[in-house]
Amino acid sequence: MSDELLTIGAFARRARLSPKALRLYDDLGLLPPVRVDPQNGYRYYAPAQLEQARLVAWLRLLGMPLARIQTVCALPPAEAATEVAAYWARVEDDTASRRRLAAFLVDHLNGTTGKDHEPMITKPLTLCCAAASDTGLVRESNQDTAYAGPGLLAVADGFGPAGALAGSLAVEALKPVAGTLAPGQGDVLNLLTDAVAEANRGVEGLADAGSGTTLTALLWTGSTADDAGMALVHVGDSRAYLLRDGELFRITQDHSHVQSLVDEGRLTADEAATHPQRALLTRALDGRADSRADLTLQQVRVGDRYLLCSDGLSAVIAEEELRQTLINAEHPDAAVRELVVLARRAGGPDNVACAVADVAESGC
Repeated sequence: MSDELLTIGAFARRARLSPKALRLYDDLGLLPPVRVDPQNGYRYYAPAQLEQARLVAWLRLLGMPLARIQTVCALPPAEAATEVAAYWARVEDDTASRRRLAAFLVDHLNGTTGKDHEPMITKPLTLCCAAASDTGLVRESNQDTAYAGPGLLAVADGFGPAGALAGSLAVEALKPVAGTLAPGQGDVLNLLTDAVAEANRGVEGLADAGSGTTLTALLWTGSTADDAGMALVHVGDSRAYLLRDGELFRITQDHSHVQSLVDEGRLTADEAATHPQRALLTRALDGRADSRADLTLQQVRVGDRYLLCSDGLSAVIAEEELRQTLINAEHPDAAVRELVVLARRAGGPDNVACAVADVAESGC
């Protein structure tokens, strides 16, 4: 049988993968060799493995994370095709969002933002929202903050002795700019950057005690179907989700140690959920000079429903259950009440903060 096997070098050439990549895929259990020489450790592969190796190479060319490639490779062909299509749809959605941001920046730098647009009569849109926060069943105090008000939806998950104050200060720093943003306004991103910097300065005095906070917020921009949108501010591991046409999309990336391991393909999502260092953040508002947030612009549609939540919810409730709850709740206030109930029913091991907003054509 050994005469039919390929050395790692020969297999790499035929699969168009590097030996280094093959060794990594072996370590991850993604593409293990069929034989490893017990004396010298040489890896040998079967020709029949070339098809999966080429699939892995193609998926890597798409930019798919290794953890998701593992999922695709374990599926039957038809289900794998569906998974690839879903992944690419998300990539295209993310690309469209960045394209809009790039177009905005080009106009802004060229000094043409807001020009050459004929006035249009369009229906006014409304952001209907609600928020709730709960101590949970284990913690003695609540360090989570949830806010839903005119033009602003926000959650903050404080940590350290003054975590509750840190979260509150972060949200308060965004309130002055809520409702003042518009797509044609040249300094939208500057205003948000300044607001995050102000939030971080507010936390700075608490940092010596090891306190800080996450912050995930959506600020309403525009007011009509022609120009309405959301500006997303995100730092830490609280999350933002979009429910659109019955599908739930996570629109933020956790700034955490375990998320970096997932991105590198060294952990699966299930493994990350139970990892002992899952609460270790790589970014937060903690008073440091290099603290920063992700800033993006989101285009909205009538019927969109947004959810912001702390990890006290996302860590204990599966995304499918979140999706069903958001679909079934008639109003945002009913949604946040039910989400808190779900977190408590799951043991309530942490504080919970959640905020839900609907994009509607009529009043709330």
